[in-house]
Amino acid sequence: MSPTTLTEAPPPPAPTAPTAGAKARPPRRRGRSVPYLLLLPGLLWLLVFFALPVIYQASTSLQTGSLEAGYEVTWRFATYAEALAEYWPQFLRSVAYAGTATLLCLLLGYPLAYLIAFRAGRWRNLIMILVIAPFFTSFLVRTLAWKTILADGGVLVDTLNTLHVLDVTSMLGLTEGERVLATPLAVVCGLTYNFLPFMVLPLYTSLERIDPRLHEAASDLYARPATVFRKVTLPLSMPGVVAGTLLTFIPAGGDYVNADLLGSTDTRMIGNVIQTQFLRVLDYPTAAALSFILMAVILVVVSVHIRRSGTEDLV
Repeated sequence: MSPTTLTEAPPPPAPTAPTAGAKARPPRRRGRSVPYLLLLPGLLWLLVFFALPVIYQASTSLQTGSLEAGYEVTWRFATYAEALAEYWPQFLRSVAYAGTATLLCLLLGYPLAYLIAFRAGRWRNLIMILVIAPFFTSFLVRTLAWKTILADGGVLVDTLNTLHVLDVTSMLGLTEGERVLATPLAVVCGLTYNFLPFMVLPLYTSLERIDPRLHEAASDLYARPATVFRKVTLPLSMPGVVAGTLLTFIPAGGDYVNADLLGSTDTRMIGNVIQTQFLRVLDYPTAAALSFILMAVILVVVSVHIRRSGTEDLV
């Protein structure tokens, strides 16, 4: 047999030096505009349904005139001062009711979220369905249900009277005698019930992300359950606490349905005033000014809350 000759591959061509005056072009990145195109529908949605209405309401708050004669922009900033001077009790009441409902939602929602995240086992999905079950019905229907629950002569009110609980709440100014409806307690109960899921869901999401091995490590270091909760669970769940309190306080502060159906003229919140100014009195500049003042108050409270909580991560 003739010996086989081994052929070697030709060496690769040497890179040619760029000619004088020629610039090296960077590699072309394809799809650079894809993220912006994906964001475009959301940005347009915010522009059309949020930014433009806000700008329109800002213009309305600086107008003067009447519905019959028409309104024109006169840059009347005094409307803000007059609205705040007249309706500051409703602002304070709204913050107080919303803050109380948020605190109650936190006290009720945290143990429930903890149970779902760490102790529910195979019942986790069922409990989650029960938490979000109120969303299956209308907000109005849920509030009207509380009107029936808190009605005079009902089982709940009679039980509270038998236990003399209403005597204590009457001394605190939360109820009036043996009546619960049309009192601050009824409004706070409605707010707490309607916005409780907004507290539980972020708390559950934050607690469910905690690595169980951290609890085991703390227990191996002979930490008591209370210490484990204070040093491990609570700090790691703070993003959920912040998110839950924001999602509860913000809509509760501007709510008017609960105060309208469960309260009275003495429990009117600023949302009721804005609704009345827009739909009944037809004083659009005052209503718009009240809306912006409410937005400013909520932004201040939210900013202080986020700074004091020590985290800006919501989930």
